[in-house]
Amino acid sequence: MNATRPEVIMQRWKVIQHELLPELRDQVGTLTPKLERVVHTLEWVRIEDFTAASWCGLGRPPHERAWLANAFVAKSVLGLTSTTALIERLSADRALRRICGFVLCKKLPSESTFSRAFEQFAERCLAERVHEALIREHLGDRLIGHISRDGTAIETRERPLRTKPQPDAAPAVWRKRGRPRKGELRPPAKASPLSRQRQQSLAQMIQDIPSACDRGTKCNAQGYKIS
Repeated sequence: MNATRPEVIMQRWKVIQHELLPELRDQVGTLTPKLERVVHTLEWVRIEDFTAASWCGLGRPPHERAWLANAFVAKSVLGLTSTTALIERLSADRALRRICGFVLCKKLPSESTFSRAFEQFAERCLAERVHEALIREHLGDRLIGHISRDGTAIETRERPLRTKPQPDAAPAVWRKRGRPRKGELRPPAKASPLSRQRQQSLAQMIQDIPSACDRGTKCNAQGYKIS
């Protein structure tokens, strides 16, 4: 399936929105926007396909790893900072418990079981493998053709480099703003960087780019100038 086409993405979104979510509402009741986001994420990543585990019948049967993996994703989507907070949320939220796959009539696994499973997921790079499979399935060998840049300021502790005046440079002379007086000669204005770059090669342009820490002025994300 070529899921990069907008119509295919919208078709899958409509299936989740108009078929899966109403069925879940009939079973567990009202779904909050965050729980709907968990449902969308689990439906797209299909993390349970990467957690298949076999049991030979000896000893105590292990807990279903797919349910624990779904809880692993829900913990990240809901912004829960600890496994204890996740277990408390699963114990109190019947809808989240059903979305992750846990049977409502059975007791949740212990905190140590959750911790061991999450440690195993991290050691086996489960999230990285799921992300790689998702990119390969829906993008393949295509390249992203755009770059997004942010204007947020980056704090730094480096001090700007002090520039020393050139020995042969002429001293700066203060001049009054406005039109020159009659008979007054003023030196020509310096060429702008854009006009100079039209006459330069790529190597010369790169060489002119300052590499030392310096002071400057720019507009931040809110439109205000920051020096």
